[in-house]
Amino acid sequence: MRLVLPAYRALTTGAFFAALPGWWAYSQLTGRHRRGLRQRLGDYGGVPLRGGRPRIWLHAASVGEVNAAAVIAAALGETNPGVGLLVSTTTEHGQAAARDRFGAAADGILLAPLDWPGAVNRALDRVAPDLLVCVETEIWPNWLAAARRRGIRTALVNGRISVRSMQRYRRVRSLMAAVLEGVDALSMIGADDAERILELGAPPERIVVNGNAKFDLAGPPPDLAIMEVLRQRFSLDGAAPVIVAGSIRNGEAAPVLDAFLRVRQHFPEAVLFIAPRHLHRVEGICADARRRALACQRRSRIDAAARPRTASVVILDTIGELRDLYSIATVVFCGGSLVPRGGQNLIEAAAWGKPVICGPHMDDFRAATDLLSTAGAVFPVGDTAGLAERLEALLRAPESARGAGLAGQAVVEANRGAARRHATVLTALLETI
Repeated sequence: MRLVLPAYRALTTGAFFAALPGWWAYSQLTGRHRRGLRQRLGDYGGVPLRGGRPRIWLHAASVGEVNAAAVIAAALGETNPGVGLLVSTTTEHGQAAARDRFGAAADGILLAPLDWPGAVNRALDRVAPDLLVCVETEIWPNWLAAARRRGIRTALVNGRISVRSMQRYRRVRSLMAAVLEGVDALSMIGADDAERILELGAPPERIVVNGNAKFDLAGPPPDLAIMEVLRQRFSLDGAAPVIVAGSIRNGEAAPVLDAFLRVRQHFPEAVLFIAPRHLHRVEGICADARRRALACQRRSRIDAAARPRTASVVILDTIGELRDLYSIATVVFCGGSLVPRGGQNLIEAAAWGKPVICGPHMDDFRAATDLLSTAGAVFPVGDTAGLAERLEALLRAPESARGAGLAGQAVVEANRGAARRHATVLTALLETI
């Protein structure tokens, strides 16, 4: 156990230097990863030095984790208004979300360092946080161990360990146990998450279950003003059925479009909005629609006055609009679930009072899916045919669909408050500094 962390440091150092020439050449030729390269290597020269107030480094991988981090940070700020905050993300989409969600409230928005000793040591020396907080499944061995050696408090909040993640972590259980025994607080979403992280070697006395902060993220009940703005923007009269397929992954565009073709046989005025999880797939989805003789438009090329929506399929090629778009949906499909990618967050759609359809692969959001399914707000399907049948059934029974949506909204309301509970864990750690 004592040797596993030094062995991991040696392994990742060797791997870094072995991969560096190829990575550098790839970034120069393609332009990918070139932006923010210095920060990836732990060079945070632009970060202001810590003043006299406590500083928290809050790390969230991408958009979903950033949103959860934001509501926890807001709750923390209510009781710790003088704390300094830096936010890091792994992806560039996460960077955009962090700038939008935190803005001037953060001392800096950073790209996370690679989990290589040279990068994390350089980063921690510059940032010098009092508390390093990781969100959801962000467990980085070198980074967390380096923080521990410096006496920096560490925590995992809104923690979740999915069945899919657990399969990977079991292969390196001794490493996980060595890392987790040095984490000061593990504030998990549900009992299953707590059991899994305990199995990986986390100290039981440091594990608490505090719920899912994304229930707090969902926001207030539907804002009729937002709904009206979006209906005007997309030339919707309120009578046409609207299907929103949110955060779809590779392999899902075809079944979603095929199901929509079947729906249009009975609801020819229906409109489909597709939000891909990754924007580089937009053109491919447009091509898939054209091959099916479905007219499509990119969201960025729609202007209510100059270039109105005329197509039956709209592809979102922008960031940050999906949450509000759920407000005008009749039915929502949750992406990442027809293919084995763990699903996506369906709480935001439920908060708007919308019935949600998902595929069988919701492992990463199992607790929320089970809660909503039990309430009759989520409808699992197995394939394209099941998706089409469920869409048609909900569109044919609008009162039943509305009842399902309201049931989901009630579940969201009943489960609020997790963000404040996670923040309380962090407050307790700050008090020990």
